[in-house]
Amino acid sequence: MTLLPRSLLGRNALLIVMLIVIGQLGGALLVRQMVIRPRIEQAADGVARTVNAIREGLSALPAAERERFVERFNARAALFEDGGDGDARRRVLLSPMERSFVRAVSARMAGSGTEAVWRFDGGSGLAVRMNIDATDHWISLPGALPTGEFTGAWLAVTAGSALLAVIGALWFQRRLNRPLARVVQAAGALAGGQVPPPLAEDGPTEIATLSRSFNHLVGSLQQTERERALILAGVSHDLRTPLAKLRLGVEILARPGEPAVSASMVRSIEEMDAIVGQFLDFARRETDEAPVPASLDAMARDVAASNADHGREVSLVLGDLPVMPLRAAAMRRAMVNLVENAWRHGRPPVRISTGRGPEGAWFEVSDHGCGIDPGDAERLKQPFRRGEDGARGGPAGAGLGLAIVQRVAQAHGGNFELMPREGGGLRARVSLPRHDKHSN
Repeated sequence: MTLLPRSLLGRNALLIVMLIVIGQLGGALLVRQMVIRPRIEQAADGVARTVNAIREGLSALPAAERERFVERFNARAALFEDGGDGDARRRVLLSPMERSFVRAVSARMAGSGTEAVWRFDGGSGLAVRMNIDATDHWISLPGALPTGEFTGAWLAVTAGSALLAVIGALWFQRRLNRPLARVVQAAGALAGGQVPPPLAEDGPTEIATLSRSFNHLVGSLQQTERERALILAGVSHDLRTPLAKLRLGVEILARPGEPAVSASMVRSIEEMDAIVGQFLDFARRETDEAPVPASLDAMARDVAASNADHGREVSLVLGDLPVMPLRAAAMRRAMVNLVENAWRHGRPPVRISTGRGPEGAWFEVSDHGCGIDPGDAERLKQPFRRGEDGARGGPAGAGLGLAIVQRVAQAHGGNFELMPREGGGLRARVSLPRHDKHSN
């Protein structure tokens, strides 16, 4: 499990903040090495010379006058300290920079015969203990320590810079994500069988190149689809004419004594005609048909009546659906294909049901056959795929019926499912989005 943000926006913002913090840390280290440390060394040299000079002066005085000198020196130092910051806080601990300064001074006085013990003396200054002739003398050194109190300025500058960087990253990433979101939306529409509108080819060079390439891809796919449909339609149309002539010839030349041969030839011709019809249906582009107000209930009644004319009873369980925008011819073709599939591969009774739920309306065709293996559901939706059982009634198809239903469902922004029916059989359901989700 990674701790990195999943979005590109979050990762870019995190990267920018990290770079700013690293830069600030590097800058602070550089200032410490190039500015602060040399100044501490220089100040330590001066304080060490002053302390050594005071010690030499005390050593040269008679023992009786040393205490008087120390008192007068400290009194003058107290006047100097009182003239400074009267609100100076009394502290008992040194800051890191002050400790470095004290260590530097102590190192310079080592071996000189002076023992330096540092302590806070009253305000914010320091006091030095000098042991001369077994007597301790405390000398106050106000203002000797460099300013070592952390004010948080560095932290405030770093936080402010990081905040500005995050705001800039959010603004920039939002401008970058907007065309990427359009590409993703267009790719989703293309995967759903719809033709997305052309993307704007402006903006940064990389985004413009991506949009231009995607538009070129969509154009190439449309051209390929048009050529494929033209070939299928042309071949299918050219085949139907000789098939009609062949059937007419069989009926004319049929011998009275051989009705079985004649019927077999007629069935073969009907099977070829049905396959050609599926090719023609598959060659049509559902998106070329404009949506019109239509009723799934009325469509189901019409399909059931058409089957009844051919002696096949189809029961209806209708959900009183409202009129909705549909590509009526394509949707009816999908419903007819599912009913034909139920008669061909299932067993009666065959039923058409309609209904609606939170996501939108649906219709399904169910039968009482053996059903299918759930693992084959997606495979059977692909073109030229057939079930293992073969056709049980009517002429065999080309394996395009369910693929046509899948394309019709996608053209309406819906989905197509093959599900087992409780008690045996198959339920083929086409679900459509709510009216406000339809894409024209």
